[in-house]
Amino acid sequence: MATLWNKGVSATDAVERFTVGDDRKLDLRLAAYDIEGSKAHIRMLESIGLLTADELRTLLAGLDAIAATVKTGDFELEDDVEDIHSQVELLLTRQLGELGKKIHAGRSRNDQVLVDLKLFLRDELQQVRAEVLTFFQTLQQLSEQHKEVMLPGYTHGQLAMPSSFGLWLGAYAEALADDMQQLGAAYRVVNRNPLGSAAGYGSSFPLDREMTTRLLDFDSPVYNSIAAQLGRGKCELAVASALGNVALTLNKFAADCAFYMNPSLGFIHFPDELTTGSSIMPHKKNPDVWEIVRGRCNQVLATPNEIALLASNLPHGYHRDFQLLKDILFPALERMHDCLQMTDYMLQHLEVNPHIFENPLYETLFTVEEVNRRVLSGTPFREAYKQVGIEVNEGRFHYDGPAPATMKASDLGHTHIGSLGNLCTKEIAAVMEAAARW
Repeated sequence: MATLWNKGVSATDAVERFTVGDDRKLDLRLAAYDIEGSKAHIRMLESIGLLTADELRTLLAGLDAIAATVKTGDFELEDDVEDIHSQVELLLTRQLGELGKKIHAGRSRNDQVLVDLKLFLRDELQQVRAEVLTFFQTLQQLSEQHKEVMLPGYTHGQLAMPSSFGLWLGAYAEALADDMQQLGAAYRVVNRNPLGSAAGYGSSFPLDREMTTRLLDFDSPVYNSIAAQLGRGKCELAVASALGNVALTLNKFAADCAFYMNPSLGFIHFPDELTTGSSIMPHKKNPDVWEIVRGRCNQVLATPNEIALLASNLPHGYHRDFQLLKDILFPALERMHDCLQMTDYMLQHLEVNPHIFENPLYETLFTVEEVNRRVLSGTPFREAYKQVGIEVNEGRFHYDGPAPATMKASDLGHTHIGSLGNLCTKEIAAVMEAAARW
């Protein structure tokens, strides 16, 4: 296998297979970013006199030709080439001869990998942001659409207090706004330039790191060259942790949907084509999508721990362990994209049950409302609580308010911020808008 670091002694096939693993396949996702980083690097090399203007033009044209094959899907790693960086340099050298080898001056594969990963993760986070915003907007639209439809609220898995579909859906919208804050924080960690840190100790060439920072649209350099390499693992951990927050929100939402779909409850419904059946029970409509979303999100939630365990207990500097970070994070990103897209798709077909409270089972949800009604009539709270509790235990509780069977959420008169009658949809949208500004 062709390697940039080869000194004339080849690894055995067994060692090579073990140490490379799936890295070559995963590397293909970095091809466009490797070329982008190389173009910025050689522009900087020309500015400090390590390339002539003619050499720069020739190299840029060569890199553009390789980038075109990436766009068309024709780019591939040859069997005897170690990684994406080697492949790009090899193709360039085939085109341009010895000139192609000049692109590596002033950098190491260490900072080259870091740049590729940061450019890749930056785009991935932007895609997650767009998917979260789409899901958020769907939740807000449905929250407003169904804001008057009553829904039982639960604590400890037991009937608790009246809720509404508007309150339930709006809650997940606001949770996503919090998640967006974490995504933005991860983006800011990612969006700093390591190029020029070389193997972690800088270079004797007068590299212009501010220039490459501008060219690659990073917020700033990672100033200390050792600190740039300390970012291996930490950068991935920041992204994985932010994804974990989104995954936790989706996980809970999926669990709610699977629960609410149960025919014993019948709170929500999805078309038959979005559910699956049983091989033996003709009546079954299984919430397979929600179960897979729930499970996939649990896998994403495990990702930060995997990364932390892989990257810890290592002294500073590069270690081959870091290669395995892609094996952990790249699948998590795919799972996150899939789950966000599928959750939004399912919600486009959500049907809610407007007749839930016709069942007298749910009248006990109004015990707090009845206590409050009696307090407003002059009964001390403790006495009102005791009275209602006794009535429930003796099976003679009756809510002396609007009839639950025909009640709308606004009938309860909840007016405070974030309550049934005051969902604060616009305010939550403003929170999300500010959180997504990165």
